[in-house]
Amino acid sequence: MFNKSNARKNLVGLDIGSSSIKAVELQKKGNSLHLLNLGFENLSADTVVDGQIMELNNVSNVITSIFSEHQIKTSRIAAGVSGHSVIVKNIVLPQMSPDELRESFSWHAEEHIPFDISDVNLDYQVTSSSADALNVLMAACKSDKIANVKQAIQLAGKQPVVIDVDTFALQNCYEVNYQPKVGEVVALLNIGASTMNINIMNGARSVFARDASVGGSQYTSLLQKELGLTFEQAEAVKRGYPLPEGIEARPIQPIIETVSDILALEIRKTMDFYRATAEENEESIQKILIAGGSSKLPGLPEYLAKRFEIPVELFNPFREIQVDDRKFDPDYMKEIVPDMAIAVGLALRGVEAA
Repeated sequence: MFNKSNARKNLVGLDIGSSSIKAVELQKKGNSLHLLNLGFENLSADTVVDGQIMELNNVSNVITSIFSEHQIKTSRIAAGVSGHSVIVKNIVLPQMSPDELRESFSWHAEEHIPFDISDVNLDYQVTSSSADALNVLMAACKSDKIANVKQAIQLAGKQPVVIDVDTFALQNCYEVNYQPKVGEVVALLNIGASTMNINIMNGARSVFARDASVGGSQYTSLLQKELGLTFEQAEAVKRGYPLPEGIEARPIQPIIETVSDILALEIRKTMDFYRATAEENEESIQKILIAGGSSKLPGLPEYLAKRFEIPVELFNPFREIQVDDRKFDPDYMKEIVPDMAIAVGLALRGVEAA
């Protein structure tokens, strides 16, 4: 799934989320990266549920619309998967040759995967090697999930070339934009509508990754329930707009913090997992970077910084990518930049081998 041999320029990174679809195409000029194309379009509710595309035609129509509206000519796609159907794990195996590892990996992986091994697509990457052991990053995804994503892309007349894992796309985006150093331990969070991708990095190495079923839609649902709002009204209130006329004035912050507490609990759980499995000399987490549409929730970085007592910053997926202000409206970019980290990470698969 994350085999770089498939990466040839150019690819469009396509992030199919539960509330929107994001598309990014990059271009490499010399040593610099440039934003070539970008598209963003919302999806109607229940089109994608728990990472599964329920309405294939709706998704393919939105993909077609994005490519048409933004005149994206490239048809080769890198897409991502996340959620319960995806397993990412660091495992330790006995020292062996690359050929032996390739032949025996399915057998080694089987004990770490809660699905039938015949029902998954499996990939791995050796992250370090010692005299008697191999540290291997394993990724597995249920085959029907990959088929589901591919089908939606093919229905739009596009070619799915790479299916990656969202947490790895997030990592790829981080490495290119932040050039992390060994010993620099950072928690990357991509907080979407229904899923939060978490990847704890030591330098450029992923040391712990998982997906949690919590996201921005839970804020919206609770605001709807507690205040009697429509979906659209709750979305606006969540983003800091005042209560609509005719709605009884009530403090919003306690409702928001109810969900933020759930979010923080999942982050804490991940940090505890990391600490339990970290090597003795592994540093504690020094910083949190947050991306995803829900990272735009007013006050969330401050809330998390206070809760975990470490710096929390907004992740900038275009930090080291040239963006032409004449082609891409700066105000629009400012609004959607937090949503684009996964799409940028996927798009990098088309230029990193160039």
